[in-house]
Amino acid sequence: MALWREETVPVELTSRLITMRAPLGDDYDAWAKLRSASRNHTSPWEPAWSADELTRSSYRKRIRSYETAWHEGSGYPFFVFRRKDHVFLGACNLNNVRRGVLQAADIGYWIGTPYLRRGFAREAVRLIVGFAFDEVGLHRIEAACRPENDPSKTLLTGLGFQPEGIARKYLKIAGEWHDHEKFALLSSDARP
Repeated sequence: MALWREETVPVELTSRLITMRAPLGDDYDAWAKLRSASRNHTSPWEPAWSADELTRSSYRKRIRSYETAWHEGSGYPFFVFRRKDHVFLGACNLNNVRRGVLQAADIGYWIGTPYLRRGFAREAVRLIVGFAFDEVGLHRIEAACRPENDPSKTLLTGLGFQPEGIARKYLKIAGEWHDHEKFALLSSDARP
């Protein structure tokens, strides 16, 4: 079973703090360790995990799905690494790319518990915004977070995302349907 190799990775985004690139099969150990260590922090904001969520076989399926999304242009998943020592920090993805008259995508991100409140998520979102508008050619990036997720709302508004209202029972998170506050950034808005 072939998984992505370094030479086939489509793009790398870099800033002073972080490097972002497509996930690879070789990232499994670091990914599984950080996901496990961060579960208590991330579970209120994410879909419920499957019983085999952290298994190597489940990760392989995830990588194949990521590779398909890249090649079809329907999604652009990135893993986030600290630039100075290449420590795995989390992920930042453009999901559900819609073309035609919309030219939009959803953004999702998470940073592992040991690395919170250090500017890594902000930098990852800033980099992916530039990629979405300049490389992918999108017009609109949408984000959604639960109304009580103040750190995520602060991150989004601090980068110029505008609130657009509440989507009732929008996503099934931790096994229950929850309202989400919707945000959007347009290619014509000021860049973060």
